[in-house]
Amino acid sequence: MTAQVVRRIRLPADHSSPGAARAAVRSAMADVGLTDVLDEALLLTTELATNAVVHARTALDVDITADADSITVTVMDFRIGPITHNRAQGTPNGSTRPIEQIEERGRGLLLVDQLATYWGTLHFPHGKGVWFRLDRVAALNAAAGATGTAPASTGEVTSTGEVTERDADAEPAALRDGLAADLVAAATAPVLAPRVPALGAGGADAVSAEALQAFLVSGRSLHGGTIVDLGEQLLSQLCVTVGADGAAVLVDQGDGQGLRVLAEHGSPVPAKGGVRVPLRLVRPWQGELALTQPSAGYAGALVDLAADRISLTLENERLRRTDAQRRTWLTYLAEVSELLAQSLDAELTFALIPRLVVPRLGRWCAVHVVDNSGELRLAAATHTDEEAMSQLHGVLTEAVPQLREAQQVGAAIPLPAPIDGYAVSMAARGQQLGVLSVGHGAAHRLDPEELAVVEDVARRAALAIDNARIHAERRRVAEALQRSLLPPTLPQIDGIDFGAEYVPTGEGVDVGGDFYDVVGLDDGQWLVVVGDVSGKGVHAATVTGLVREVTRTLVRDGRPLPEAIGRLNEALVERGGGRFCTLALAAVTPRTEGQLDVSLYLAGHDRPVLLHADGRTSLVGECGTALGLLKKVSCPPAQVSLGPGETLVFYTDGVTERRRGPELYGVERLRLEASSLAGFPADVVAARLRAATLNFSLETPRDDIAIFALRNDRTG
Repeated sequence: MTAQVVRRIRLPADHSSPGAARAAVRSAMADVGLTDVLDEALLLTTELATNAVVHARTALDVDITADADSITVTVMDFRIGPITHNRAQGTPNGSTRPIEQIEERGRGLLLVDQLATYWGTLHFPHGKGVWFRLDRVAALNAAAGATGTAPASTGEVTSTGEVTERDADAEPAALRDGLAADLVAAATAPVLAPRVPALGAGGADAVSAEALQAFLVSGRSLHGGTIVDLGEQLLSQLCVTVGADGAAVLVDQGDGQGLRVLAEHGSPVPAKGGVRVPLRLVRPWQGELALTQPSAGYAGALVDLAADRISLTLENERLRRTDAQRRTWLTYLAEVSELLAQSLDAELTFALIPRLVVPRLGRWCAVHVVDNSGELRLAAATHTDEEAMSQLHGVLTEAVPQLREAQQVGAAIPLPAPIDGYAVSMAARGQQLGVLSVGHGAAHRLDPEELAVVEDVARRAALAIDNARIHAERRRVAEALQRSLLPPTLPQIDGIDFGAEYVPTGEGVDVGGDFYDVVGLDDGQWLVVVGDVSGKGVHAATVTGLVREVTRTLVRDGRPLPEAIGRLNEALVERGGGRFCTLALAAVTPRTEGQLDVSLYLAGHDRPVLLHADGRTSLVGECGTALGLLKKVSCPPAQVSLGPGETLVFYTDGVTERRRGPELYGVERLRLEASSLAGFPADVVAARLRAATLNFSLETPRDDIAIFALRNDRTG
């Protein structure tokens, strides 16, 4: 057996609250399998929630208690005062009163009194409410045509504030008949020609109550796969019940095509005359239920009830379509964001934006951006018809004043013929970046949902453009800072050949810690410096500049290299911010016999590769302690003699640690590649080794790469 379901929700005083209340009731009844009285429960919930929103104008609480046999719904508002329910107090009333004599605030309770098994009112110091209960048994008895009146009761609040119930069987029959007559008259008066009201509780009133109950029961048997099928079945039953020759449901879906026939039955309904009841739909949808003049005298209540059912069905369909359309647009916008995020090049982003818009949102699209002088320039445009591009360019040139207006206003501006489109400002981070223009043609105009999507695309495009510009600016700054840490040119020295290559990490937006330098000394020597500071970015660049300038100052001041290394280590320990540096220093001294004597100091740096003239390679030098880690460092010297045609190759760990999956480039591959470069100039050796390192993997370098070649260019 299905367990009891209890739910409570608080809704705002908003036009969407009745729909939310219906959804909660529908969900609770579906959970317990109570579908026999679903239509009645939704109708009564709508009436009570609408009354609370329209008349009380406060928030409302909806309490739902449902099980397999019954459902109880309580709608509470927070406005203090009496509840008007327009029923005669103490005296029978068998007449049908015109609608203008019944207060508007009480009409919803007429339906509650007629349809609910039990119902009542609640009063509290902070507000008031109405509750109703619908039983499965009562519905089944009514469907089976049970004789007698279904048990119904109303609850009243005593002077002490307690809620009491009284059985409807204890009330005079004439009083119940009078309520039914009030309900029929209230629903009939707006749509039928005025007629003289009955003087007593005649048979017509009794028939109208029975017809209302029969129509409610028969409505539960509706079935069909589409909204058109359901509408035709309901119209068929309505025409049979009220004696109309034909009926139709006319709906305007807000797409510019006006009222269209959604479902119809029987004879065509004339454009004027007959019975016409507006459907309660949320804009932009509008509609009406139209019938030929019915023959029955109680048609008003049934037509209104049918209109309510059709309105509920259409509203559910509208919500379903809206939800599906919004999910589609959300998917589209997610794809737009993903594609725009993949590009950090401004020009590529300009070209991509129109192709994301056309043809989804228009026949053509153009992107104008603000240049350095503050003027709009056309950055990119596309059209579904390539032959119309030249004409589009001319039209856009004439539309520049409207585009400037859109840029200044910051909202969508319609573009008149022959453009037929909209211009939307592109702004990001408080800056006006340009204008996005979308043309749709005269045959189709953008609806509010599509226009909102265009504005969203404009915002995302503006962010992508701004990100691309920020990225380009960061790259320019990083390149400028990196250039300041490297020598602009290498010196040209007779008998000594230098060659160097540098590759920044990633996209080049971060400054690396690798550097090289050549310093001329007073005694004819040349000092080659190759280093690698830990980390990347501005902090690494700061330490790199510190190492480079301190080294230059110390060696030009005549300090021996071991002392210079010690002083440099002290500076890094004090001012390096926890960063360390590996350093290779090579003091090159030319000899008269054609040799180059190299005094090599390796402070934690990789051992360089010595490339002999015959292609043999070897690693030279002895590794010491990296700088910036300890207060005292050890850096033993090594003496290397470079004969004519021999090359000494320095490199950073970005070369040997270049990855291809789990595999590293390594020192042995470097030596193997260098062995084929014997006899080549130093710049060629450095360039070939750089190419070999990059070609080893398709991945972007994770670390910057520095290669420096020192070659003895003398002849033996």
